[in-house]
Amino acid sequence: MFVVTVKFTLHPGMTGEFMPLMQQNAAQSLADEPGCQQFDICCDEARPYEVFLYEVYTSRAAFDDHLASAHFKTFDEAVSAMILSKDVATYRQVLQ
Repeated sequence: MFVVTVKFTLHPGMTGEFMPLMQQNAAQSLADEPGCQQFDICCDEARPYEVFLYEVYTSRAAFDDHLASAHFKTFDEAVSAMILSKDVATYRQVLQ
């Protein structure tokens, strides 16, 4: 497995516009990418401008396929101006 976590900090007032696009990206990833096993979107009303993702792929190559997909590129372009910061971490070893 290959895990990716992403923490987005959004510009104030962008959550309502960002979230439907994020949910669509996650749904398409799960439906259209055989290597995408899990795509969780985590939010907390105590931190309304923070969105945390937990994504599980079968391999690094599957994640690279995700980044190259048309739906991800469309999402990335649509939300780029909404994002104040984005922190990405990857994990090659997952113990359960």
